[in-house]
Amino acid sequence: MKSVLSGNEAFARGAYEAAVKLVSSYPGTPSTEITENLAKYDGFHVEWAVNEKVALEVALGASMSGARALTAMKHVGLNVAADPLMTASYTGVNGGLVIIVADDPNMYSSQNEQDSRHYARSSKLPMLEPSDSAEARVSVLNAFQISEEYGCPVLVRSVTRVSHSLSVVETGERTEIQPIEFQKDPLRWVMTPVNARARHKIVEERLVKLRELSGKFAEEYINGREIGIITSGASFNYVMEAMPEASALKLGMIWPLPIAKIKEFAGKVDKLYVVEELDSVIETELLAAGISIMPLQRDFCGELSVDKVMELFGKKLPETKPLTGSLPLRLPNMCAGCSHRGIFFALNKLKLTVLGDIGCYTLGYMPPLSVIDSCICMGASASMAHGFDRGTGGLKAKHSVGILGDSTFLHTGFNGLISTVYNQGVSTLIILDNRITGMTGHQPNPGSGFNIRGMPAPKLDLEALCRAIGVKYVRKVDPFDPDLCVQALKEETAREDVSVIIAERSCIFIDKAAVKSPYEINAECSGCKMCLRLGCPAISWNTEKRKALISEAQCTGCGLCPKVCKFDAINSNSKLNAR
Repeated sequence: MKSVLSGNEAFARGAYEAAVKLVSSYPGTPSTEITENLAKYDGFHVEWAVNEKVALEVALGASMSGARALTAMKHVGLNVAADPLMTASYTGVNGGLVIIVADDPNMYSSQNEQDSRHYARSSKLPMLEPSDSAEARVSVLNAFQISEEYGCPVLVRSVTRVSHSLSVVETGERTEIQPIEFQKDPLRWVMTPVNARARHKIVEERLVKLRELSGKFAEEYINGREIGIITSGASFNYVMEAMPEASALKLGMIWPLPIAKIKEFAGKVDKLYVVEELDSVIETELLAAGISIMPLQRDFCGELSVDKVMELFGKKLPETKPLTGSLPLRLPNMCAGCSHRGIFFALNKLKLTVLGDIGCYTLGYMPPLSVIDSCICMGASASMAHGFDRGTGGLKAKHSVGILGDSTFLHTGFNGLISTVYNQGVSTLIILDNRITGMTGHQPNPGSGFNIRGMPAPKLDLEALCRAIGVKYVRKVDPFDPDLCVQALKEETAREDVSVIIAERSCIFIDKAAVKSPYEINAECSGCKMCLRLGCPAISWNTEKRKALISEAQCTGCGLCPKVCKFDAINSNSKLNAR
């Protein structure tokens, strides 16, 4: 049966057909939809874990039991999962274990642009790289077979362009398989130094065998002798369109590289080039192997495209007609009715230094709120707030707070809070509890009260958790009460102890009951622009009338703007209420 699927849908379909028994992941764009689509199928267990390290460990446990298991994450998630990954290469697997990692060239939704192929090299594990949705499905099927045949986890690399683009996929049916019985073997599964030394030799022997295998995943496209291009993944698509006259060798397994196959291809062309996205992983390895490569003048930043490949080879770009008119500038912003806006308004008012984190609230760095002063990685705000306070002399110079969401707090933030308590810090941490994982598309977490399939699940009490780890001062505030938020911030940052403020209000997309009649600006508007300081996309400035304007289409009726207006110039839209 043929279907038009995105790369992420195709990854999920391949896992379903491969009779996967357990899927454990943490959401992260551009990988999120893989696990979300797997949750649409029945017959196996699917879950969101609290972070990628836990997700991989859960999958590794299922594999050890003899079941086929899969985890999916974005590139920065693989950093979190790197600890179990490296040792899993030594222990190997029982049931097949597949790790899909989605890189984000050009950083459409990420804080860095790392190349996950380095992890394949470092862990000495095989990595497959599909170039479209059809290959995405097949890559997962192949990965499970390789995993069980060679006894190791298998990495599958995607990029944003493959994960989120659509192409035709020939789907198959799910074929159930018998799980592999677990055999007790401490020499294999218990990685003490003496056992690990023996297993390392097995890893090196396996790598030799995998190098021989990788040649079977390389495809030649011979179009002439003058130019030959080694490429893989999404880059292959750009090469085929930009350089139709060139011959190409598409690598399906990009680690370990099929050196013998590449040397054979090199003998069929006069000049050999490498076109790859992000780092020069393939080119560096080929030069080290003594294969002559023609240099291309390129940088290592951003995403490739057909035009960029044409420029690399000195081709003239086709003429394009400029767009007529100008498009409106739309800066990234939190949604109208966002539960984070009120606390950010209060932070801006107090001019505190705010150690930020990964999530929707990172957008609080943008004007007019302008409150987020750092964004490093998941959970960093809790640890950095402690370090910032200690680095500036403790309480006497304490004008800072850490801030993060509920999902990020449970991901890795609470570790930093535990460490702060243990080391007798004085930091104030704000947990923005909107009861969901917002930026990646509203996935549930342990504080949401339901699981990935929408079924009821135990709901974690964040206040009780903070008190259990030793935080004496924990208070909840409604972020839509700016005056209360200001008071809470003043009091908690003045304490000579660790404190936590939980700003508790559901995401506007989760609690539909929160959407009410929109507001309007009345004749009392003085033009003070205080409401504009909220940064709400529903509020704009009417230059002609010299007063604010609220969009009926965008306003969610959250009620925050009337609370900051000192002239009672904002009230519920009377025209709409009369309908």
